[in-house]
Amino acid sequence: MPTPPLPDWPTLLAGYNQINTYGRANGMVLSVAKPGQAEYRMVVRAEHLSSPGTAHGGALAGLMDAVLGAAALTLAFTDGDLVSTVEFKINYLHPVHLGDELRAVAQVDHTGKSLLVSSGTIYRRVPGAPTETAVAQGLGTFNRYPASKRLSELAPE
Repeated sequence: MPTPPLPDWPTLLAGYNQINTYGRANGMVLSVAKPGQAEYRMVVRAEHLSSPGTAHGGALAGLMDAVLGAAALTLAFTDGDLVSTVEFKINYLHPVHLGDELRAVAQVDHTGKSLLVSSGTIYRRVPGAPTETAVAQGLGTFNRYPASKRLSELAPE
């Protein structure tokens, strides 16, 4: 029996947004201009803090993994694949504080048969400030595998 065709990448992305409880729980909003590029936005909330007024590095690491993975995922979707994180690194450049508006951007830099590599930057904007400051940079490697293995989760019938 032939495998049914996969939905297009915007449909798969919509399904991903529905099942991504981590992103919703952390107030992360994903936008994708085209496959291989992603942007997440979030505001630093009290539950992201590790000391009074300063965000925990894990909050930024989670955002970085999410945006690096979303860039890889959207490109993998075009080939009918999903991705999982193999590894990623993050460099913290500046502290992030309660109420800061974060914008994380990433793009795929390399795509191979089984691995994709993406890089990204997280920017901070203090509410009301006219400019952004880069607060973290990251690099991630992602394993690609057929979406048909988990398609029912992304595109329920």
